[in-house]
Amino acid sequence: MAEVRDYKLYIDGQWTDAASGETFETTNPSDGAVVGHVARGGKDDMRRGIEAARKAFDSGVWADMPQEERSRRMLKAWEALTAALPVLSQIEAEDAGHTLRMANLFSIALGVEHWRILAQLSSTMGEYEPVPWNDFPAVQWGIVRREPYGVTAAITPWNFPFILMMWKAAPALATGNSIVIKPATYTPMSTLEFARILQETDLFPPGVINVVPGAGAAAGEELASNPMVDKVAFTGSTEVGRRIMQLASSTVKKVTLELGGKSANILLDDADLDIAIAGSLWATFLHSGQICHSGTRLFVPASIHDEVIARLVETAEGLKIGSAMDFETDMGPLVHRSQYETVERYVQSGIEEGAKLVTGGERALVPGCDGGYFYKPTIFTDVRNDMKIAQEEIFGPVLSVIKYDTVEDAIAMANDSIYGLGGGVWSRDIPRALNVAKRIRTGTVWINDYHLLNAYAPFGGYKQSGVGRELGTWGLREYQQTKYIHVDQVPTKDQKFWLQILGL
Repeated sequence: MAEVRDYKLYIDGQWTDAASGETFETTNPSDGAVVGHVARGGKDDMRRGIEAARKAFDSGVWADMPQEERSRRMLKAWEALTAALPVLSQIEAEDAGHTLRMANLFSIALGVEHWRILAQLSSTMGEYEPVPWNDFPAVQWGIVRREPYGVTAAITPWNFPFILMMWKAAPALATGNSIVIKPATYTPMSTLEFARILQETDLFPPGVINVVPGAGAAAGEELASNPMVDKVAFTGSTEVGRRIMQLASSTVKKVTLELGGKSANILLDDADLDIAIAGSLWATFLHSGQICHSGTRLFVPASIHDEVIARLVETAEGLKIGSAMDFETDMGPLVHRSQYETVERYVQSGIEEGAKLVTGGERALVPGCDGGYFYKPTIFTDVRNDMKIAQEEIFGPVLSVIKYDTVEDAIAMANDSIYGLGGGVWSRDIPRALNVAKRIRTGTVWINDYHLLNAYAPFGGYKQSGVGRELGTWGLREYQQTKYIHVDQVPTKDQKFWLQILGL
């Protein structure tokens, strides 16, 4: 039986109960067993967290620290996080349903590594940059200074709670901001464990990092609307992203939003099918499809369609579905019953609209895991691009295969979506693949691969898949204000340009 962990709210460097005294249980998606008791933060608790972050920022204890020292401290914290990788991976498997293989080799490992890279990148960016010399209408010297926004808010989703929290906390802290993090109530534990690890390092002054789990309607909306918060970063559904943007507009906050997706994965007729078949399943069925940029629309040339379908089905049916706690599991559970019911509704919709179900489409029964919600890898053919299963984000292991005649048709259908987060192209001809990639209106395109996220490169969406970018210097700049400083080079009053205008 898994250890049941207890967490309070982390505010101003201390663990504290919620003002209401309420707690909630978090359960293992594999079997429904309780794995944690967590304090349930409300609006008043969130205000306490914001006030602590505001006080810490305004004091300058972190914001005014030299960049080199902030980076040094973050790299020391990276050592502590690296040492805690086994514990963090175990928690992510128990709380979020990540398979142990995925947590150890991908989601937790990458999150910790991205912390290191962003800490190091921040130390190379420089606080100032010169503006080109200008002598009209008067001689002047100018510099741009990068400054932290102040109090930043991170609202993170349930599907990849640790790594997506790191994408916000690392750049916020590296650039001198304080932060309040609201993890999803389904999966708060790896973020709270992150706070516990950093508290023990004693590297971050009180109030610089705060973690307040709570329901979005109370805690999340307070973060998005509170005037003491200067910037909000959110990852989640497009619907909720619209609400956050609306709330943030009341005080004209800076927002970065990484939202939904319905990503197009295009097989060209010269693709290496040994790689492309496995890669297309990896693109869709990683974490049972609960990924915003999953390649859930697979465009296949008519000339190889039947062969591709046969191989997709055979390979998908060979995936092992099981408990996330089993290191041999390929596909673990859906996070919650409600997500399972959502997937069921979409599968039924696909059938009713005339798509052909060629495998899956039902719950998978896993011995010893009666309380878990497992779903078989599901593949539809005869899918039209205007069907719900091809246009709406399902967030489950459902692949829609769409046949095309010409590459022009594939590109047009790929772009016929409100989303634009990820995408893939599979071809032996790299220049040809690059030409297709540049024509897909999406924030990231993988060629002959999928899902690999580079901490040095930007990630974010086109259209209704988001605003702004995370990762790399692009992501770090999202947490900095840009200030221009003008230094006049005219030495005497009589030589001032403006004297001629006002006659002063």
